[in-house]
Amino acid sequence: MNMVILLGAPGSGKGTIAGRLAETNANLKHVSSGDLLRGAVAKGTPAGVEAKGFMERGQLVPDGLIAQMIKDVIAETQGDVTMLLDGFPRNVAQAEMLEATGAPIRSVVLVDVPDEIIQDRIAGRRTCPKCKAGYHVTALPPKVAGVCDKCGAELVVRKDDNPDTVKDRLVVYHRETEPLIAFYEAKGLLRKIDGNKGPVKNAEAFLAAM
Repeated sequence: MNMVILLGAPGSGKGTIAGRLAETNANLKHVSSGDLLRGAVAKGTPAGVEAKGFMERGQLVPDGLIAQMIKDVIAETQGDVTMLLDGFPRNVAQAEMLEATGAPIRSVVLVDVPDEIIQDRIAGRRTCPKCKAGYHVTALPPKVAGVCDKCGAELVVRKDDNPDTVKDRLVVYHRETEPLIAFYEAKGLLRKIDGNKGPVKNAEAFLAAM
């Protein structure tokens, strides 16, 4: 087992890339920070139970708890599998906690997209509230407008995808997550791809870079 970390601003396409590749390759496992939290809470793991309390109070889940959830996923992942980490680590402190697990990091791939393109891109995002599949009204539309291809549920716009929230998320990204670029570049692990080529070509570029 090894890991590839996806870096990039919110809306850069990290989740779309990882999801597309994991669906077509059994040796790739997409692990997103959001799914990680929801899964740990649903399973009732010790870390999940503790995290649920923070989430119910509307507080951020501490770095150490997120790191413990990653450890739990590592422990249950067997064989020749590459984990695609999407949304973790979010800062240098989390990166250091990940290193402390001893899990091998194969590479770190930065999906590079300018802020102005991200803001336009996120405005067109739609999400399935039932199965969590993601779409875009122009770049990755569903077969039937407003309806999930996988489960038939009505697609929604996430609260995190409204324009004001997107601007705030980009500020947080540049302040807290962007320093990871220099952190991993110094370790010789960083790769960079242009995230403006569309879902198929972005996935191909990522696969070549990792």
